[in-house]
Amino acid sequence: MTAPFRAGDIAAAYMPQRVHYWYSRCKLATDPLYVGAGEALRGTTAPLLDLGCGIGLLAHALRAQGFAPAYRGVDNDAKKVASAREAAQRAGLDDVRFDVADLARERFPAHRGSVALLDVLQFISEKAGQELLARAAESVVAGGLLLIRSGLEAPGARMRFTRAVDSGSRKIGWMNAEPRRYPTREALEASLAKHGLRAEFSPLTGILPFNNWLIVARRD
Repeated sequence: MTAPFRAGDIAAAYMPQRVHYWYSRCKLATDPLYVGAGEALRGTTAPLLDLGCGIGLLAHALRAQGFAPAYRGVDNDAKKVASAREAAQRAGLDDVRFDVADLARERFPAHRGSVALLDVLQFISEKAGQELLARAAESVVAGGLLLIRSGLEAPGARMRFTRAVDSGSRKIGWMNAEPRRYPTREALEASLAKHGLRAEFSPLTGILPFNNWLIVARRD
């Protein structure tokens, strides 16, 4: 997938934080998630809630691809949220909001629209994941989407690489939690169906050998 945006232009909004600048530039240039999310959301008009938004890269990538509905990102890392707010202000992003929220301890944000749950499920327990999926599914309206990016448990080198990178992210301090478990496709598909959502699974194969998938779930 060819990105319809320039990684360097988006990354410039994160200066003078050089770590976030280089992370953004490399992430946007190598990770197919952002183009995949933009393609999935193209033509939708529902507001988007981004759970675990990090430094807010998704907001920049979606705006660059013409996604205009309101965007709200929440994350439990206050430093990342602060960086997200500053970068969005520098870039002049309209109708974009970032908040600190620990969904393990706080009530799920009030929302009706689309929901993004990207690279989150592997860092929480199975029980917490089921509860989060239930609340996210309840928030999805007709015409909206639930977007999930996750590694899916499977044998092989790709899964070992995915687990190693997620563990390494914790060790270097980028993530504030260790990976705990990866859902299987069958379990995730069944869980979404239980909440009235029909899911499509697409591999997100970039230049690195992750076993990552983009799951696009719609209400039947």
